[in-house]
Amino acid sequence: MSAGRPPLSSSAAKSTALTISSGQASTSSKALAAPVGSTALVEYTPPVLQPEDEDLEVKLRRIIENVPVRVSNTSGSSAGSGSGDFHQYRQMRRKEQDRLARMDTDYQRRKEEAEFIKRREERLKAAEERTAKKRLKRQKKKEKKIKLSVPIEEHRKEESSSEDNSDNDEAAIS
Repeated sequence: MSAGRPPLSSSAAKSTALTISSGQASTSSKALAAPVGSTALVEYTPPVLQPEDEDLEVKLRRIIENVPVRVSNTSGSSAGSGSGDFHQYRQMRRKEQDRLARMDTDYQRRKEEAEFIKRREERLKAAEERTAKKRLKRQKKKEKKIKLSVPIEEHRKEESSSEDNSDNDEAAIS
């Protein structure tokens, strides 16, 4: 034991050790957890859907504005490559492959959405046509029923009025 310090109890030493190791464990678990941001050098943001009939100049301007110019981890002017160059190359290649994969999935998603919307509109149009056809058929049937019922009612009114008239005639005669 040192002369200048008071002796630590065994429980105090254990709690201190646990605290230090738990702090290191939490720090290392945070480091091993999912990355906070993407590892890409330049983030790919999908373009906003624009009408397909844009001018080429407008498309070119939009591409120039949205696609960044990136030059990163370029090799120096000295000849030869160092021991870390292959690892840098591999990392850059992986990031570029990830970016291209995201672009492909975004393109496929937009293509599938466009096809879905097109099929949906076709189905809705066909359903509306069927509904209109059935509605017209119901209306014709209803009008036909009304036309058939009107003459019968008129005929019944005529019969009832003729019976009333015949009763009145008989009453007038008697």
